[in-house]
Amino acid sequence: MASSFEKYQKRRLITSYFSVVISIALVLFLVGLLGILVLNTQKVADHFKEQIALTIYLDDTAKEVEINQLQKSIALSDYTKSIEFISKDEAAKAYSEEIGEDFMDFLGYNPLQNAIDIYFNADYVSEVQLAEISRDLKEYEFVDEIVYDKPLIALLNDNIKKLSFWVLVISGVFTFIAVLLINSSIRLSVYSKRFTIKTMQMVGATKGFIRRPFIWKSIKLGSIGGILSLIGMAVVLYYLDQSFPELYLIANKPILAALFGAVFLLGLIISWLSTFFATQRFLNLKTDELYY
Repeated sequence: MASSFEKYQKRRLITSYFSVVISIALVLFLVGLLGILVLNTQKVADHFKEQIALTIYLDDTAKEVEINQLQKSIALSDYTKSIEFISKDEAAKAYSEEIGEDFMDFLGYNPLQNAIDIYFNADYVSEVQLAEISRDLKEYEFVDEIVYDKPLIALLNDNIKKLSFWVLVISGVFTFIAVLLINSSIRLSVYSKRFTIKTMQMVGATKGFIRRPFIWKSIKLGSIGGILSLIGMAVVLYYLDQSFPELYLIANKPILAALFGAVFLLGLIISWLSTFFATQRFLNLKTDELYY
């Protein structure tokens, strides 16, 4: 009978430890994903900014030397990420493929113009800076027209500001929830041993002596949960990097290492503090209060 009871108690203890580890791992995993999101919000925003093109349409009278000089000047500018020259013949071919017929057979000539598409570094994608760049480029006599999507740029910048703000707010809320969840799991684990704590106290054990094994056990459980969460984060990060290589999510390895270390350390600190205060609470309770 006693053996069966001991086995039952051992199973309950293992289940309790398992639930604590899983709780810590899941919560830290979510916090880690939010951390990855926070670190890469600007990078994702910059990626979308750098997909916006400004198109320069050139007069047919423009000489090849003038076009080449303009391209070199643009390529050497700080604001340029990349440029692409599209001849009127290439544009006509692409447009014909898009509409499914050769429109030049109907018109008898090619009405399109040679063009240069400029893709900017993210820091320069704003309404003010693009307006200034457009004014400078229009000074070339052979530049006929400059076109870019002004409403899209305004909307993109506005949405990026809103997104950055809400990501930080949500990250703060989730971190607070993480602390509460881990704390609750550890408190329940300590609660199941409240009578053991009180018994040790009654035979003369000091509070520090009683707390020590609980704290070490919670730190071990926190370490296991932290390692599991880091494995999950690494798998997700690898998958995202394979799916979106253009974002270079793992390019900044020192920052990622700091994030992984911070998540692991957060698990240890929360586990230690939760166990300390949970055991302190039961140490301060009277014997008859342990039943409530």
